[in-house]
Amino acid sequence: MDKNDAEWFSDDAFWETTYPMMFPEKRFADSPREVGEILALIGRTEGSVLDLACGPARIAALLAQRGFAVTGVDRSPFLLTRAKERATEMGVTLELVHSDMRDFLRPDSFDIALNLFTAFGYFRDDDENQRVLNNVCASLRAGGVFVLDAIGKEVLARIFNPTACNDLPGGGLFIQRRRPVDSWNRMSNEWIIVQDGAQRSFHLEHWIYSGRELSQMMARAGFADVSVYGDYAGTPYGPEAKRLVVVATKA
Repeated sequence: MDKNDAEWFSDDAFWETTYPMMFPEKRFADSPREVGEILALIGRTEGSVLDLACGPARIAALLAQRGFAVTGVDRSPFLLTRAKERATEMGVTLELVHSDMRDFLRPDSFDIALNLFTAFGYFRDDDENQRVLNNVCASLRAGGVFVLDAIGKEVLARIFNPTACNDLPGGGLFIQRRRPVDSWNRMSNEWIIVQDGAQRSFHLEHWIYSGRELSQMMARAGFADVSVYGDYAGTPYGPEAKRLVVVATKA
């Protein structure tokens, strides 16, 4: 069996089943504000954008609406279909590419790169996560800027809860069980969905990085200027941070 066949994120049934939980209407409703904050944070109003792990084009379509030339890359055919539908609904043009982020490389092609909503750190071998950053840096033009948004290790440690249970729209339950592993370097998750008399469960793991760790990885990738924030609005990455937002500029 191919190595990739065993990786949890390669199962498109996972993305299709969990889509209502990961992309509720409120997340789409928040997107215009987030786009405005990201652009203000990086000080850009035009250019070409790489949205790496673009999902259903929640952010990509809004950037295209603002006049940016946007390339969305995702591994999931299901999510790319949703992205195409969203672009059509909004009347915008997106270049959508079906690719693993470890493989996508387009040297000196973009002014802005985005990797949002904790779509980084999926790969068991951390050298492969580093390769993603290396490829992003190589794909940016000189002076290009990269925004990576994740749940930081410091944030997660502060709010950590091993279990959570939420009601699903239309009935049912979404149960999450979390366990830090590898000395708090990775998070192991079990997601259980109970709906319409049936139960489905998925196991997923991802790396959790501190601000320092991600900054060091960015430097190794070739970024010259790296800043860390607690949200898209640019608040300091301190005790009250909600996210880990890293902004890095290619020399």
